[in-house]
Amino acid sequence: MMLAARWIAAVPPVFVTVLMLVAIADMLAGVFLRYVMTQVSAVFDLPSIRFFWVEEIGELCLAWMSFVGAAIGVRRGVHFSVQMITDRLPAGARRAVLTAHYLLIAGFGALVAIFGWQVAELNSQSFSPALNLNLRWLYLSSVVGGVLIVIYSAASIADGWRGRWPGVPGAEGH
Repeated sequence: MMLAARWIAAVPPVFVTVLMLVAIADMLAGVFLRYVMTQVSAVFDLPSIRFFWVEEIGELCLAWMSFVGAAIGVRRGVHFSVQMITDRLPAGARRAVLTAHYLLIAGFGALVAIFGWQVAELNSQSFSPALNLNLRWLYLSSVVGGVLIVIYSAASIADGWRGRWPGVPGAEGH
């Protein structure tokens, strides 16, 4: 069971890494097509190469990387916080502040998921011009990211109550 949980936990970081590699390759292809192949086409009087799909792939990768990456940041405890203040609190107060912190983040994730779903449904009949991809896939990134933020916030609270707050060095509520 623990092995399966580790495999499942590894999916979002691997997914973001693959998306980052795709985005890099996509941007390199875009630069090559725009600045090299456009010139080659003009010099040899060839039909121009359409590369409008490059922007759409980049947008798709960026949206998914942003939302899933934000959730990963929540799980790792790397988002902005003022630890200089919470580090000086007694253990009970620190636990309460960090619990409230992650509950607020979970609430934000829930709002992102709910409104993301509404936007995805609203745009479910729209398609991207170059790839002819249903725009629902673009907006579902916010739903997936929001749900992951809620799950990771709950997991962070559970870990914190066991004395291992994400991103906070040390033990027992710290």
